[in-house]
Amino acid sequence: MKQAICIFEDDGYENLLPLVYLRPAYDLLCGILTLREKITRRFPKAEIILHTRNYLADFVKEKNPGFLVNELDAEIITFINGRLLVDDSIAASIKKLKEDSLLHCGKNVAAAKLSKRNYTKIILADGKINFGQLTDIDQVNSNAKLIDYPWDLVNYNGKEIENDFTLLSKSRQTNSKKFKAVEIINKKNVFIGKRAIIDPFVVLDASNGPIYIGNDARIMSHASIEGPAYIGESTVVKMHASVYHNTSIGKVCKVGGEVENSIMHSYSNKQHEGFLGHSYLGSWVNIGASTNNSDLKNNYGIVEVLINNKPVNSGSQFAGLFMGDHSKTGINTMFNTGTVVGVSCNVFGNGFPSKFIPSFSWCGLDSLNEYDLQKALETAQTVMKRRNVETTSTEKELLKTVFELTRNERQTTGGK
Repeated sequence: MKQAICIFEDDGYENLLPLVYLRPAYDLLCGILTLREKITRRFPKAEIILHTRNYLADFVKEKNPGFLVNELDAEIITFINGRLLVDDSIAASIKKLKEDSLLHCGKNVAAAKLSKRNYTKIILADGKINFGQLTDIDQVNSNAKLIDYPWDLVNYNGKEIENDFTLLSKSRQTNSKKFKAVEIINKKNVFIGKRAIIDPFVVLDASNGPIYIGNDARIMSHASIEGPAYIGESTVVKMHASVYHNTSIGKVCKVGGEVENSIMHSYSNKQHEGFLGHSYLGSWVNIGASTNNSDLKNNYGIVEVLINNKPVNSGSQFAGLFMGDHSKTGINTMFNTGTVVGVSCNVFGNGFPSKFIPSFSWCGLDSLNEYDLQKALETAQTVMKRRNVETTSTEKELLKTVFELTRNERQTTGGK
């Protein structure tokens, strides 16, 4: 009997915008791995089906050749919520699910194992999944964790680095090269990938958590990294950089200055002096020299963040900058506590800009205008080409779609 796993998106993706305008929720980074990779590594023999919003389907197919996307084809399918933080315990609970049963996380479905007669009922006309269509089905409660808001990725990041480090260490062997004049504290908690370069006078301090350095990464002289931390494949940590605990830097990034409790997804640059804290940057972001963000209010109060143009209590004293893909900052830009910047924005000027900047905005201190779509596409193509990545027609169409999806944001916040 043919069985498969479907990693699906539910309506919860809306609270993760703008980070997921250009990717499914399950392709967000948390720890060393994306949410999807945490699933697939724990179900290595399973046939994987990917489910996403209709407008993302062609892009997801292009990036994942050989995968079924938004096509269900099996007698029994185990559905796993793409916002789920899967660990060994949750994976075991999913494997134990009986046919035609749901695993709940509060009011959300974390996973389900459904026969064909039942899973055909949950796909709505617009392609969304709604388990509310099911009746007379077993219900199981769990203590699973879902990513509900962008700051959840940041707040869970340190623990996820530790979990992923343990998972990956089962199948990988650290670089045995002797690095000259490099101080490594708690060496057994440090992984260094193939062809990685660690320059003299670097400090890798894994006293309080693991450090994972990917293949072909370079850590330049006088940089310091404190675990838990992840430095991705082909990423460069610049001279005198301070990478503090609970920080993940994705592949092909450049990072300098001071970074703590933050995530940079991939192909992004923050290579100059300046502070980044309790923040999440998407891909193809460039942070100008001496850009800083606040992650703590002066009164030490709980931070509110605008999500979908509504204030949401983060429940935390710490929340920084959440920036969508392809956005840029000018030199000396400052961001207030809990600021959200959309996709393809250009932010510059003295003082603090608005705490919510809609996608495709050209934003100075006293002005917010719509970023011309054609110019935005040309910039994206130029930036990607510098990293030897060609912008496909599918990606261009996706950016055009997001431009239209976010038009109302700009109109209601003053962009024209």
